[in-house]
Amino acid sequence: MTNRLQGKVALVTGASSGIGEATAVALAREGAAVVIAARRVDRLKALEDRLVDGGARVLPIELDVTDEAACRAAVARTADVFGGLDVLVNNAGVMLLGPVEGADTTDWTRMVSTNLLGVMFLTHAALPHLLAARGAVVQVSSTAGRVVRAGTAVYNATKFGLNAFSESLRQEVTQRGVRVVVVEPGVVETELRDHITDQAAKDGINEAARAMRQLQPDDIADAVLYAVTQPEHVAVNEILVRPTDQPW
Repeated sequence: MTNRLQGKVALVTGASSGIGEATAVALAREGAAVVIAARRVDRLKALEDRLVDGGARVLPIELDVTDEAACRAAVARTADVFGGLDVLVNNAGVMLLGPVEGADTTDWTRMVSTNLLGVMFLTHAALPHLLAARGAVVQVSSTAGRVVRAGTAVYNATKFGLNAFSESLRQEVTQRGVRVVVVEPGVVETELRDHITDQAAKDGINEAARAMRQLQPDDIADAVLYAVTQPEHVAVNEILVRPTDQPW
């Protein structure tokens, strides 16, 4: 462990795997106390053990970000245990690709509720603590918040919406010392694609991913760490990270 984040408290959602897990590890390695939040508590237990073995202070919280009351409770629990909150990483998200025609619209509801409303709920709950700490909120968005492709309409809509929400928030709070960071990964080798219910869409994105050297979760964790360890007067507001092999 080093100490660039010594004395800081971070809350990471979607911490049970992939980018969230890697980010929690990276923040803890820099000395932060880390709250790891996700729905899969068995996975959180394994991560907690790993972090504690490395000397970190850790609090696991079962959290479904689509539940506003649960988001408020998670932030309150964080403040109760660690005394405040300095860094919020809104990483929880789902990518349920597929065409608009014939879509299962429950996939749409799930994406809007998780990718957009969940971020809004948790950010709203955390904001008083982040303002008090002059902290940072990191939104894990996507290249899908910049580039629209056929068959990704609602996922695009949630990520474009997340980016718009984040920029408006930035303008509200930047002069009060809170930094808003949007990280936009391209194709990352995680479980995100496993949950796609439209088989043709799933096959298509998996085929595209196999044709490139995919990013790893640690690559995105490094980007998050870069942003939140800058001097207080430096706001890294947007980081776009694609695989070298990804043309779109």
